[in-house]
Amino acid sequence: MKNIRNVAIIAHVDHGKTTLVDQLLKSSGTFRENEQVDVRVMDSNDIEKERGITILAKTTAINYKDCRINILDTPGHADFGGEVERIMNMVDGVLLVVDAYEGTMPQTRFVLKKALEAGVTPIVVVNKIDKPTARPLQVVDEVLDLFIELGADEDQLEFPVIYASALSGTSSFEPDLQTQKETMNPILDTILDYIPAPKVEVDGTLQFQPALLDYNDFVGRIGIGVVKRGKIKVNQMVSCVRLDGSIKQFRIAKMFGFIGLKRIEIEEAEAGDIIAISGLPDISVGETVCEVGNEDALPHLRIDEPTLQMTFGVNTSPFVGREGKFVTARQIEERLRKETERDVSLKITPNDNESFIVSGRGELHLSILIENMRREGFELQVSKPEIIVKEIDGVKCEPFEDVQIDVPEEYVGSVIEALGNREGIMENMTNQENQVRLSYIVPSRGLIGFSTEFMTMTKGYGMLNHTFKEYRKMASNNVGERKLGVLVSMENGKSTAYAIGGLEDRGIMFIEPGTDVYEGMIVGEHSHDNDLAVNVVKGKNLTNTRSAGKDHTVVLKRPRQMSLEVCLDYINSDELVEITPLNYRLRKRILNTNERKKFDSKK
Repeated sequence: MKNIRNVAIIAHVDHGKTTLVDQLLKSSGTFRENEQVDVRVMDSNDIEKERGITILAKTTAINYKDCRINILDTPGHADFGGEVERIMNMVDGVLLVVDAYEGTMPQTRFVLKKALEAGVTPIVVVNKIDKPTARPLQVVDEVLDLFIELGADEDQLEFPVIYASALSGTSSFEPDLQTQKETMNPILDTILDYIPAPKVEVDGTLQFQPALLDYNDFVGRIGIGVVKRGKIKVNQMVSCVRLDGSIKQFRIAKMFGFIGLKRIEIEEAEAGDIIAISGLPDISVGETVCEVGNEDALPHLRIDEPTLQMTFGVNTSPFVGREGKFVTARQIEERLRKETERDVSLKITPNDNESFIVSGRGELHLSILIENMRREGFELQVSKPEIIVKEIDGVKCEPFEDVQIDVPEEYVGSVIEALGNREGIMENMTNQENQVRLSYIVPSRGLIGFSTEFMTMTKGYGMLNHTFKEYRKMASNNVGERKLGVLVSMENGKSTAYAIGGLEDRGIMFIEPGTDVYEGMIVGEHSHDNDLAVNVVKGKNLTNTRSAGKDHTVVLKRPRQMSLEVCLDYINSDELVEITPLNYRLRKRILNTNERKKFDSKK
């Protein structure tokens, strides 16, 4: 049997998982001397690179001291938590990466809980040890407390600790910065010493279970997982035990292994190998591939249910088709269906009049899908994200989240007040050198739109983290709607500096002079709680007398910049975001000013 170790790297967002994988790849000699390597090579798509976050779990492998170490870099965001949970079925150990200053965070707790439930062997890496504010010993204590709180057994509590700086590529077994050396060998050696080889039978009959999906236009759907038992070859006829218990036979068309960042075609694999297979066009997560005649299914993998939904529809604004290539309902539906091929947490159901209800794990999950579609040339309009309400034992229940907030002392009052208005329940409050950490439980509805308000409230100094906790009885009805009204254009045309200058005392503008606008488009925020129809295309009346103030130019305030997440957070249920490859526009569902007034008066 081969000498293999299967390891996942888990951590809170931005604690340095992907950078650490880079260093492990480099220090193990996986790249050639002259090979050009990006920073955070594992984040392969554009959005991952721009935002510095991992969206999809990635598989890589390195050879070190006659051992093949398969490493899975996992996402840290709770929206992609379903992947973390399934990956725990593929590995025998985890590297828990914790920031030497921030310590344990909500996602640290979330990913560690999944790891301990799966019974894998943990190794703790205290990263960013070279930060001037690093407090490694307290952080190790926090990690130990977290292990105890999550019910770790005695073996799991005996975890080894390595101190590292992934950015500078140094590590050592001591918390003292002077002992750091330019090598990642302490981590690699600890993996070999502590993490057990896969518990598998090479001689048994075949069992392989995909835990992740990928999609490729040439071979279709690809299932990625670990061979639990036996051997598997290309062109072999196998049976797939479906989730509903039925059996489908198919031929293995292609098989891939991983080394470094490359996916390489292989002819055969045996128990313990992490591989990708194609051949069954609708293979799904949690199904079991077996030898024909020996259909022995593995337990199903749990897939997290969606908690949030949005309506994706055809763009119905007067500007439809100006900027995008793909505008029809059929094109949008095809693209969404293709996304479900590789993302098991995404659900799509057709809605009336050329729109689709898309359900996902959270705002980030859905906004990244929208951003990808926009870059591919799609035009669409989307509604405000809404929570998915479930009925449990006859009681209406909604999702609640664990929220952890770190803010400087002077902003604590306003944060507590804001969360109180959103039905938040405070669990804990600790103070550490002018920084306050607040722990809350808040309905997911109350968090839609909160991050923008939170950033303004704390002048950008606050940190907000949240993860799904559970479904509970519905909170009160008005959680999460915007308090202020908006300024809505009542004309079509180009906005003028003259018109915008006259409206500045009514609120904050979202557009600049020269912007194309249409009736029903939202152009700013009203300073009161009602909507106001305004004319932003009005020009200055010219007279033939020369006025004294003629040469004074209008000096305007800067309009508010709105990113996609801010737009989705901002809108109310009677509004939509129009998304094109070049612009995000906010608009009312009913564009005609008079019809909208009639509709509002009926409410």
